[in-house]
Amino acid sequence: MSSATEAENVSNNKVCANSLRVYNTLSKQKESFEPLQEGKVGIYLCGPTVYKEAHIGHMVGPVIFDAIKRYLVYCGYEVTWVVNITDVDDKLIDEANKRQLTMEEVAAENIADYVANLQALGVDQIDVMPKATEHIDDIIEFIANLIQQGYAYDADGDVFFDVLRDPHYGKLSNRSADEQQGEGGGAAAKKRSPSDFALWKSAKPNEPSWESPWGAGRPGWHIECSAMSHKILGETFDIHGGGLDLVFPHHENEIAQSECCHGKPMVKYWMHNGLMRAAAAGKVGGRAEREAAVTPETATAETKISRSKGAGGLAELIKRHGGERIRFFLLRTHYRSTIVFNDEGIEEAGTGLETFHRFFERFARVTGESFYDMPPITNRQAGDFDPHNDPLLKNVHARRAGFLAKMDDDFNSGAAVSELFELVRLLNRFIDQAELEGAATPDPAAVQALQRGVQTLRELSALFGLFGSAPEQAGGDDALVGKLMELLIALRAEARANKDFATSDRIRDGLRELGITIEDRKDGTGWRLE
Repeated sequence: MSSATEAENVSNNKVCANSLRVYNTLSKQKESFEPLQEGKVGIYLCGPTVYKEAHIGHMVGPVIFDAIKRYLVYCGYEVTWVVNITDVDDKLIDEANKRQLTMEEVAAENIADYVANLQALGVDQIDVMPKATEHIDDIIEFIANLIQQGYAYDADGDVFFDVLRDPHYGKLSNRSADEQQGEGGGAAAKKRSPSDFALWKSAKPNEPSWESPWGAGRPGWHIECSAMSHKILGETFDIHGGGLDLVFPHHENEIAQSECCHGKPMVKYWMHNGLMRAAAAGKVGGRAEREAAVTPETATAETKISRSKGAGGLAELIKRHGGERIRFFLLRTHYRSTIVFNDEGIEEAGTGLETFHRFFERFARVTGESFYDMPPITNRQAGDFDPHNDPLLKNVHARRAGFLAKMDDDFNSGAAVSELFELVRLLNRFIDQAELEGAATPDPAAVQALQRGVQTLRELSALFGLFGSAPEQAGGDDALVGKLMELLIALRAEARANKDFATSDRIRDGLRELGITIEDRKDGTGWRLE
């Protein structure tokens, strides 16, 4: 890194240090964001247990934290983002037995599905994606340390965490050890207390297992994340993320394991995203929705979209709607809020995206430049500019400031999206008022101001991972479709010239039924897929 870049990042960090605030589930309040190590941020996000194909609920955290990492990098931080994969678990073993496959085969199949869906939704900021089976030695060492310090005990090949030895247990969720639900069956009889949970499970016949000081077995779920986060990010790191349903018991148990083992805080900021659920009857956002909102205290596996509730087929959903539309749908809501899922909501997000796509086409007609080819500004300080006395740029500057203020306030992407819409409306209105579209010789100063405003739109939308490339047009032979549309537009123009408005309207309405919109503009007639 050059000295100039380092100086720029330090300047960016100072700006963010004075403004960025994050809601911490542990303290139940917003706190100023101050990383443990100046200029660097470590993030761990709990990933999926890969026993089935991914559903849309699995994308909520990755899309949100992808945008959060982009924003932190934009603010000058060096960010390491880890998303783990649980590839050994009771559910995986059951699925493998049901399908007469190995656990490794089931995991590999569903990891490939998960990664493909992440790519389709533009989640490309993950740095490390560790698998539990790659860290068995680290897990065994972690458990041995807990036993040595008296926080865990071996019970005939099973190892349990002694919850009553941790006086701070429950500080994240405000739940007591008595509410901890441990393993039942034969394991329950081995435990000192019903609240104790498994760190190592002794091998059962025909199940995958690894050798350990306590005999052949496999790790419990909670210890996997403690061991992997410690290995990659250290004993204490900046941000741990996950869904609200993981606050208890998973994250509570992670804290207990890690802090008892290392004698220091595990995480500085605990960030939990709201869960996704199917729309209730009645108006989206209405009373029924508000009353059903999920909080850290009420979040459970029963309050979220899951496979047991019919979720699934994410690849098919992406094929039907497109990854960018689903990504935009997820980012329109503040990350701590419940996301109400239905096809109507995704369609509405698509309609919102079309507002931007139409503007990008308009910008290309005015300037001859492609919005998508414009390199985004990737540095907060570099994106600032002096609008001087230009009315348009003063408004653009205000919209940019509003966007950044909302993102600084606990990464409020839902509110920041509204600033993007205000910005595109502002730019559209300017094109109209300056009569730039269709003008033989548009005012060069006005075009230059427009270009600067669009540069800001490119800068801010890139922070959400949006508009990296032009949307796909009609399927099939695009060249043939284009020629057919040119013919229909010409026939419609002839009909209008001959005052045959019935034929003109029939062409327009017929195309609309097929999902094609005819646009009459100053510089001619165009078309677009709805």
